[in-house]
Amino acid sequence: MIVVTGATGNVGRPLVRALAAAGEQVVAVSRTAAEPPDGAVHATADLAEPASLRPVLAGADALFLLLADPRQDPARLADTAVRAGVRRIVLLSSQGAGTRPESASHGWFLAAEKTLLDTPAAVTVLRPGGFASNAYQWAASVRADRTVVAPYGDVALPVVDPDDIAAVAATVLRADGHTGRTYVLTGPAPISPRQQAAAIGAALGERVGFTAVSRADAHAAMLPFMPAPVADTTLDILGHPTAEERRVSPDVETVLGRAPGDFAGWAARNVDAFR
Repeated sequence: MIVVTGATGNVGRPLVRALAAAGEQVVAVSRTAAEPPDGAVHATADLAEPASLRPVLAGADALFLLLADPRQDPARLADTAVRAGVRRIVLLSSQGAGTRPESASHGWFLAAEKTLLDTPAAVTVLRPGGFASNAYQWAASVRADRTVVAPYGDVALPVVDPDDIAAVAATVLRADGHTGRTYVLTGPAPISPRQQAAAIGAALGERVGFTAVSRADAHAAMLPFMPAPVADTTLDILGHPTAEERRVSPDVETVLGRAPGDFAGWAARNVDAFR
């Protein structure tokens, strides 16, 4: 049995579907009630309260662990999993754990990785870069005005399709040979926000324009959704990425035996969000 936390998210949903389609017994975990895909069952648990995960893990062999809040204690969660008999853990971390370990928003990911890797379980770490699905933040303006509004319009990063993250996770959860490995997951090529706007337009069959905003305005717009230090680091990555953050990683292809999908493909599959 495989337990998937964060099962209602952009990675969790396709991961649950992939595992269920492969014939695995899957428990899809979220904090609130949800309808799981065919072949899976749903359970509620709050990772901020590791004890709530204990009954969910009974009989589980593997765990996909998505940590989204520094209040979640990776040591207690790992201990809960190991005591329940979980032998394999796949941790969804962030590329920033390696590129910006000093930041308040990403340093705790690195600490969580180290904690998990020090457990008796077979642990694999996934470090995705920026998600293609972050483009959903532009859906309202594209629907209203056929415009993407963003800072740093011509800074390109190799954003990754969440379905590829899920596919890598599904493979690693089911196969040996990945213990102790850290995989950096990116798309096949860097793409800028302006180019993403054009790709969304191509999927719609209409022109989508691009409007640049200042860092200060972008920061102010982010504050209702995230703490200021997280907004600062996010904007640093978007506007002043390191060489490693710009680099296309081979790891998706290494694990899956195929190239990662591009942003245009993601936009075409999810075009209804922008209509």
